[in-house]
Amino acid sequence: MIHPVSFHIKALEFMQRYPKELYYVGNKALLEKIKISIVGTRNPFYSTKILTQQLAQRLAQAGICVVSGGAIGIDAIAHASAGVENTILVSPTGLEVMYPAINRQLIRNIHENGLAMSMYACDFKATPWSFVARNEMVVALGDVLVVAQADMNSGSLRSVEFALKMGKPIYVFPHRLGESEGTNHLLKNNLAHAIYDIDAFVNQFAPLQETPQNSDAFLEYCKTNPLYDEVVSTYGSTVFEYELQGKIEVKNGRVTAVIP
Repeated sequence: MIHPVSFHIKALEFMQRYPKELYYVGNKALLEKIKISIVGTRNPFYSTKILTQQLAQRLAQAGICVVSGGAIGIDAIAHASAGVENTILVSPTGLEVMYPAINRQLIRNIHENGLAMSMYACDFKATPWSFVARNEMVVALGDVLVVAQADMNSGSLRSVEFALKMGKPIYVFPHRLGESEGTNHLLKNNLAHAIYDIDAFVNQFAPLQETPQNSDAFLEYCKTNPLYDEVVSTYGSTVFEYELQGKIEVKNGRVTAVIP
């Protein structure tokens, strides 16, 4: 059930204007956790996908909540890899509008197990300015902003502008010359720190917990019933290995985890 927010969220005081209206569905207790925002391109390199998956998974294992915007690419990988119960989605639409449609199942799972928030009435459809406001709120909710990958004209750099105004620490993954020129620009101009060691980065914000033996970010991701092409694009040969082992099934163009 979608609820109007009747309580004050201190983190949103970082925004230029505290939202006039707020709505949520899910577990509002996630707002009390340490939170790290992860954003980036909709078309990440394979290496960036793996790093984002590893980062979000380790953050969740350390009791840190991942915040992102529900878009395809980096956003979806961050949400799914953290586990839907450890993530906050900020939507550019009303919460009855599952946007983007390709992430519909992931968004539903976050509604049921995590937390989704919006500044707009239930049936509101996205506009150019609602994406900008969504990005500002994603940055405000997080204690830190991580930009996984971004070109110079990327919308993610607008999120960086918000983080700089708010005084939020900014981190990026290191990339080769000529790739992810937006994040390389941030490093060159000392506007961001590089994440060279994911464990060391996570340990700055919470002590690392022992990884449960049955923890498997790929299977957790498959529980969201993602599209087959999306899974292959993100995880490559892992899809075929798990299918042969009987851990996942592919039906009607989607991947599902086989629960023992």
